[in-house]
Amino acid sequence: MADWVTISALATASGTLVLAGATFASVRSANRAARAAERSMLAGLRPLLMASRLTDAPQKIGFVDKWFHAPGGGGIAEVTDEAVYLAFGVRNAGSGIAVLHGWYLNPAADFSGDVSHVPIEQFHMLTRDLYIPPNDVGFWQGALRDPAAPEFSAARDAITARERLVVDVLYGDHEGGQRVVTRFGMTPREDEGWPVAAARHWNIDRADPR
Repeated sequence: MADWVTISALATASGTLVLAGATFASVRSANRAARAAERSMLAGLRPLLMASRLTDAPQKIGFVDKWFHAPGGGGIAEVTDEAVYLAFGVRNAGSGIAVLHGWYLNPAADFSGDVSHVPIEQFHMLTRDLYIPPNDVGFWQGALRDPAAPEFSAARDAITARERLVVDVLYGDHEGGQRVVTRFGMTPREDEGWPVAAARHWNIDRADPR
């Protein structure tokens, strides 16, 4: 004779197990969809800076005591007894607004990018945020104003000797995340100013592709 109580209990347990499996699969699917949506949203906010193109318009760049014009694809590097002025045009190849935060000068760094950037804490923070719209051009600028500092002497000597300058620029999206450090090289050319190129990008707030 069939034990209907046992059969009923087994049927209930089986149904509960099936329901649990379906719930688990649904939750996993929802989590995957949420992660995909988050990645898509972040990609839409993500900036990526490159050197400006030769055909891009010159950038008028103002310091508190001086103005410069940086040509497309190039920059300026000038030294006086009181200051070192550095600037160059950049193009945002990403899909989100780039907000520039800081920079670090490496007069003798490896432009190939084989040597990583210094800790973010050692970067000079910009006195104002610089905004670069997606698929548009803007500029980066930095100045050294302490003639007694070792980096001032190194920059002055490199500019005077017409040697390559390597600048690491820190920036992120307009929400304050997805920070990136991009290494730019300013290589002097006779009668051609300081052409600029980007060598490598490092992700700070997310996994690096390398």
